[in-house]
Amino acid sequence: MNKVPITKLGAEKLEAELKQLKSVRRPRVIQAIAEAREHGDLKENAEYHAAREEQGFIEGRIKDIEGKLSHAQIIDVSSLRQDGRVVFGTTVVLYDDEEDKEITYQIVGEDEADIKSGKISVSSPVAMALIGKEVDDVALVKAPGGDKEYEIMAVKYL
Repeated sequence: MNKVPITKLGAEKLEAELKQLKSVRRPRVIQAIAEAREHGDLKENAEYHAAREEQGFIEGRIKDIEGKLSHAQIIDVSSLRQDGRVVFGTTVVLYDDEEDKEITYQIVGEDEADIKSGKISVSSPVAMALIGKEVDDVALVKAPGGDKEYEIMAVKYL
């Protein structure tokens, strides 16, 4: 399988979640299952069934995170060659002439994308239009709602 790019911060967040799941939530749910078993008849024991369901979720999430980390290509943006080009991990300040406003996006991996916090997936139309461009370039974004132009005001390697 191909490596999937992820920022150093994104990988650290996944590792922290994995540690919390393994060291806190998993032992807690195992204890809850043991206590529910002590109450007897498991067929009608709602606490037991809820704990088993939570255990399934936790184990699934652990496998998901471990899979993502095993296929991750961790990119430390601050260590990249800072030549002014838009690349994975950079933060880009754009000017939208139509709406007369500046927009800031960081280009991140698909699992890290969160438009509300200004993080867009590297595979999004906006990111694909920006990759390889430099300050003062105009990026043409072909989106389902129509073409949109953004002028690149700044490229930051944070």
